[in-house]
Amino acid sequence: MKKVLVSGMVFLFVFSAFQNAQSTNHKYYWMKIEAHDKFQRSVIANTGASIEIVKDDYVIAYGNEINLAKIKSIARVIAASDMMAEQQFHINTGFGTLDFPTADSAFHNYSELTTELEKLAAANPDLVHLTSIAKTNENRDIWALRITQNLSDANQKPAAIFMGGHHAREHVSVEIPLLWAQYLVTEYRKGNTRVINLVNSRDIHIIPAVNPDGLEYDVSGKKYKLWRKNRTQNGDGTYGVDLNRNYGFGWGTGGSSQNTSDDTYMGPKAFSEIETQAIKNYVEAHSNITILLSTHTFSKLILYPWGGQNNPINVANDRQVHETMAKKMSVWNGYKPEQASDLYIASGDTTDWAYGVHKIISFTFELDPDSSAGSGIGGIIGGKCEGLIAPGCAGFYPGQAQINPTFQKNIEPFMYLLDHADNPYRALAE
Repeated sequence: MKKVLVSGMVFLFVFSAFQNAQSTNHKYYWMKIEAHDKFQRSVIANTGASIEIVKDDYVIAYGNEINLAKIKSIARVIAASDMMAEQQFHINTGFGTLDFPTADSAFHNYSELTTELEKLAAANPDLVHLTSIAKTNENRDIWALRITQNLSDANQKPAAIFMGGHHAREHVSVEIPLLWAQYLVTEYRKGNTRVINLVNSRDIHIIPAVNPDGLEYDVSGKKYKLWRKNRTQNGDGTYGVDLNRNYGFGWGTGGSSQNTSDDTYMGPKAFSEIETQAIKNYVEAHSNITILLSTHTFSKLILYPWGGQNNPINVANDRQVHETMAKKMSVWNGYKPEQASDLYIASGDTTDWAYGVHKIISFTFELDPDSSAGSGIGGIIGGKCEGLIAPGCAGFYPGQAQINPTFQKNIEPFMYLLDHADNPYRALAE
């Protein structure tokens, strides 16, 4: 009798939680919105929708029906589609298999990523050191790899940090830092003189997945959900904070939302999240870091501060070194270099904080595909991303064939950043 009673109570609890979660669900839309400059785009960003594609005379944004209503009051909505409205935003990640659709099996889920990092560290104890820098809300480790020839004196070497996976649906951004770690070790063992010299003389930090809870949720049930945020319970039936709006420099000053349901919800305060606290603590514990790169998807861009204000960096040398290095890297990967706010205002992001507080020369790579991506997704989610504003969907989920070409075109930019960790400003004299 007790077993029946307990089972019934569990069922009622789960059912009640499900009902409560469903009661706060929103309908989500892809929106094509007229916008001719960064000021118009910034007004749209302030509605809480996430702008995913920027063109000369319009943007593609993703958001809920509240965002859509706000946008309609301030701009012309050319089209809106709810093709991905079936996503379940508030169900716990414990439901369903946590893995990619079969067609994208080359991507690493959290367990597979952990295994690859552990294998790399175990096979190369003289070069690779793996640590957990925090436990997430769902008890997953945020892994950091440190690659250097002699850990005992690593703090005296110039350092660079590479990270990915702030946003859950940006899975290519996780694969590239993982491949970077594997590339450095493999080439070192092969006798690549350039890599050997850099690994021996640099302190290299790689955090492939800043947001493992969100990453796992986005593929739960082997079906993509277009999830962006982490999985914090907000206390009102909604989940998630946009980690790239939660950093402390300029937090909450534009391009982020106070609404917990919005994709760009900035959190109740700066650094409210375990994940952003972990990055803050880690960076501040390694004062030798001079260069930071955060990988995101998509659109083929190289972005640098400021993101949260339209003014350029007011220290001439600092502005010039960001501009010079971005232009140089663009020659290799073909990405467009620009100040982040030239797209639209977005406050509380990683690079504004890293440069604004610690004067670390900082970049965001918006990786492949470009903003015209529109294929490779239909077979994965049943064609729901076909049509007028499909590019946003295909950009986040471009298929596993995108992984290696994206990495190959970014090897030289990554090497360039690592090489200049000793003194980024020498790029100005080259």
